[in-house]
Amino acid sequence: MTQQDLTFAPVHQLARGLQQRRLSPVDLVEAFLERIEAQEPKLHAYTEVFAQDARLAAEAADAAIRAGHAVGPLHGIPVALKDLVELEGRVVTGGCEAWLARKATRTATLARKLLAQGMIVLGKTHTVEFAMGGWGTNSRRGTPWNPWDAERARTPGGSSSGSGVAVAAGLAPWAVGTDTGGSVRLPASWCGITGLKTTIGRVSTYGVLPLSPTLDTPGPMARSVEDAALLYAAMQGPDPLDPLTRGLPYTDPLPTLKRGVRGLRLARMPEVERQYASAEVLAAYDGSLAELEQLGAEIVTVPLPFLFADVAAHNLRIMAAESYTLYHELVDDEAAPLDPHVRPRIAAGRNVSAREYIEALRMRDTMKQQFAAAMEGVDALLTPTTMTTALPLEEVDQAKAPAHYTRFGNYLDLTALALPNGGDGRGLPTSLQIVCRANEEALALRIGWALQQATDWHLRRPPLAG
Repeated sequence: MTQQDLTFAPVHQLARGLQQRRLSPVDLVEAFLERIEAQEPKLHAYTEVFAQDARLAAEAADAAIRAGHAVGPLHGIPVALKDLVELEGRVVTGGCEAWLARKATRTATLARKLLAQGMIVLGKTHTVEFAMGGWGTNSRRGTPWNPWDAERARTPGGSSSGSGVAVAAGLAPWAVGTDTGGSVRLPASWCGITGLKTTIGRVSTYGVLPLSPTLDTPGPMARSVEDAALLYAAMQGPDPLDPLTRGLPYTDPLPTLKRGVRGLRLARMPEVERQYASAEVLAAYDGSLAELEQLGAEIVTVPLPFLFADVAAHNLRIMAAESYTLYHELVDDEAAPLDPHVRPRIAAGRNVSAREYIEALRMRDTMKQQFAAAMEGVDALLTPTTMTTALPLEEVDQAKAPAHYTRFGNYLDLTALALPNGGDGRGLPTSLQIVCRANEEALALRIGWALQQATDWHLRRPPLAG
């Protein structure tokens, strides 16, 4: 295999090659490191690359596999981690310039799980400061370059911007992101990859820098649904260090992944919500509905008890109140080197009263019940992921957010999968969002897998794939 073949091969194929000893972890890691060295100056996906440690880990994995001591099917597979995920002794900045020397004193549970399965961390990827932003920009630490436009800097999506760019451009086979209002799904959409927003409690947040503990969820970002399912399976599970994971049994999405969609009832979004999406995004969305219907799903119309924008307002109130509580000392310090676009978003939490915060939490329970009643007998709700394809950075209005179709999933604690479903006239990717009930990650992945078997949008490579 050439370097490009290795760096763009699906992880499930790479894993088979490692297990059958047709592929060495040393060669695999070296291919990614060479690609990072060549492409990173332009793409700016990583905050730090652990080249020496990754090579040492690859040599150890190779020796273990050759000796018959592989710890599992993912032993020797590289992974990239968003710069919110703590690794003991490593710098974790959360995208904040004030924390450039901040070393972690613990390792996040999700990282421990991946390392225990023999995965090799290539490095840390860029994030919007404190993960508070959907465009993917970071004015202090730099914005990753969306690889779908070689000439013009466009929104990579945030806050997991570096993870999205790294996966899309072949600088990592897959990566970990986090999602509080769309931060896995927005970069998945604009970077043309697959991203899963998990249900709260499915993946431990212990050792992951928080933005809004009520809403934060880590999730996998990959180039295919099957790979996203594999990484989700590796990340999830109860953790005594995270109370929200207790009582949730491990659920493997792989046994049901390939069952298809025949007989499922999938809801189109309400007509009123179409006004927010561009014509090209809507065309791709309608094409996905038609494709799923061809595959045997029943496409239905379901009236929802609220508008997405109404739900987003409650989501924002919780995010602002909790993030300001966490980071008020830096935000209130005018001398602190903070992103001027992020500071006011978090500072808005000063004006959220205790009554408003508690009311947003109370309304959350009410709206969850209303949504569940509306979705009775329906397996999933389908929407676009983003309203447009990736915008030129100079056209971004930082006072607005691109998360119209994603925030409701966090507020209502649903699971949601974003996957590429088309392209616009410039070749920029569009994305479909599959929203299922809490703890139904396996169903969302199953629907997405069926669509990817019938289409090839996830196989496209961006111009900067080289």
